[in-house]
Amino acid sequence: MKPEETVDYNIKVAWHAISRMYNTQAARYDITTSIGFVLLNIDQELGTPATKIAPLLGLETRSLTRILRSMEEKGLIYKQADTQDKRSVRIFLTALGLEKKEVSRQTVRHFNQKVREKIPQSQLDVFFKVAGQITSMIEGKTLFDDFELKPLRKEAL
Repeated sequence: MKPEETVDYNIKVAWHAISRMYNTQAARYDITTSIGFVLLNIDQELGTPATKIAPLLGLETRSLTRILRSMEEKGLIYKQADTQDKRSVRIFLTALGLEKKEVSRQTVRHFNQKVREKIPQSQLDVFFKVAGQITSMIEGKTLFDDFELKPLRKEAL
């Protein structure tokens, strides 16, 4: 099977193209795609518990910690102990963070608008359904239950 005939290759190529496009736009405003996505997931009024952000973005906690540290250094966010649970930390946006969140929001909306102008809704509906099914299969953690690696042939070595 050629790489371009595989599901994962096409998803990866599409995501990398989107990520490069977003990073190009984000760099114009001194942020990254990752920072933009985090900003979009922080509640403007109530803040967001730090523990809730990583799962929303499909990130590992370590990766999020680095991003949050960078965001704090850039003056985009600040941390505050949760008023209900002092063990928990909430992330809030600064005025600069709110500006960069708006940049991110407009960028994502523009991309989605342009895609929707070119691709019929019926095709997008199928895409969303298939993407959801693939995600469910992966999250079900059963994809490889029946997988057994076949022994390599000697001539392949």
